[in-house]
Amino acid sequence: MSIWTRIAQALSALAKGEGLSAVFDKLRTPPERSVAFTIAVVALGAKMAKADGRVTRHEVSAFRRVFTIAPEEEKNAARVFNLARTDVAGYEDYARRIARMFPPESGVLCDLMEGLFHIAVADGSYNVEEDTFLSNVARIFGLTERQFRQVRARFVAEAEPDPYEVLGVDPDTPIPEIRRAWLQIVRESHPDRLVARGLPEEAVKMAEKRLIDVNRAWEEIQDKAA
Repeated sequence: MSIWTRIAQALSALAKGEGLSAVFDKLRTPPERSVAFTIAVVALGAKMAKADGRVTRHEVSAFRRVFTIAPEEEKNAARVFNLARTDVAGYEDYARRIARMFPPESGVLCDLMEGLFHIAVADGSYNVEEDTFLSNVARIFGLTERQFRQVRARFVAEAEPDPYEVLGVDPDTPIPEIRRAWLQIVRESHPDRLVARGLPEEAVKMAEKRLIDVNRAWEEIQDKAA
């Protein structure tokens, strides 16, 4: 059974009159968390698209870069997107409900932020509305300012990513400690780790970009130290 079929079942279980935000209170334990993660990315992505006043084809197609959506499942993905856009609940309510499911130390909320950044930059730009939206979501998730900057540094192309920011370290951090930070991110980005955290298999390809970015950052820091 695909993740999108399971999502359709979760939506069908909503009581009459319940909005999409209520689904997060019903999906608190594995394996339902992978369903909740997928709904969270699509739903918050829809709220973010609504926040900046437009939904572009790039933002819609960005979901395909985060998830694998078979043609026959597109209607289920579209249903989540449209339910979120029309739900009277604000994105803050969505974020709070999601935060209750995944403690900050689990790493899942950072994974979710990555999915949202994939969508935010899909049209080649990153505007003030999107930055405000994402920084507020990060705050509700309980992410630190450094964690938020660490993710943003890898996605926002307004300048070359700072390699130290990407690895979440200070420029004066000793090289051995930077290496440990790099290795920790590499370990946490292994597909098995992501699935264990509750991400659906369809979303683990997000780790591919993360590994490229952190390996490039580590190489750049090594070159500077040589």
